Amino acid sequence: MQEPIKILGVPVHPLTMRQSVDFLEQRMLAREQTFVVTANAEIIMMCQEDAGYNKIVSQEAELVLPDGAGAVWAGRYLGYQVPERVAGFDLFNHLLALAAKKGYKAFFFGGSPGVAEAAKAKSESLYPGVQVAGCHNGYFTEADEPAIIEAINASGADMLFVALGAPKQEKWLLQHRAQLRPRILMGIGGSFDVFAGKMERAPKWMQDASLEWAFRLYKQPSRFIRMLALPKFVLKVIFSGK
Repeated sequence: MQEPIKILGVPVHPLTMRQSVDFLEQRMLAREQTFVVTANAEIIMMCQEDAGYNKIVSQEAELVLPDGAGAVWAGRYLGYQVPERVAGFDLFNHLLALAAKKGYKAFFFGGSPGVAEAAKAKSESLYPGVQVAGCHNGYFTEADEPAIIEAINASGADMLFVALGAPKQEKWLLQHRAQLRPRILMGIGGSFDVFAGKMERAPKWMQDASLEWAFRLYKQPSRFIRMLALPKFVLKVIFSGK
């Protein structure tokens, strides 16, 4: 795999979706565990403000992908070749399609009660034959964690998708990584909510026009403060050089 580029000090692998899926499958078949982060502008900005999170993304994750128009723009602005956006939701779907085709198993962890199960049902309708070997919601205490980890491992899952939101999902995965048996560990934010119909994704034309952020803001005005990370990110990249 080619060397990562650096966006505000955060390493990002400029791969296509196909290359990302192929790399993850090769690692899985080689029985090597891969911690995946799909880094959008908001996550890259979190790394500027949270040294612990920066260490997770920059040093612990084996694969950090450019999720979002902002990350792709930044890479290209800084003079790198970034072939395309690899959105976490889209990668999640590609991996489920791969699992259905090859017989790999997945585990869904996170979301409100019932959401992971609804996402499981949706994935089974979209990808006939896919095996979602277990589900658990994202409402738990520290005392619940050993049982959750045991359930994940007992399921025989090859892929673990965690929807706790950034940075919590990546911090949880790193904290328990040594105990987890799945080969792919990936945080996917609100993807279960989209699958379950609790959250609507931007129309394709808005995704293609790099306007997904505007759709999210329209649907969830409460995200306004979080969205302020985007102009800050743009200015920081412009004035950063490499």
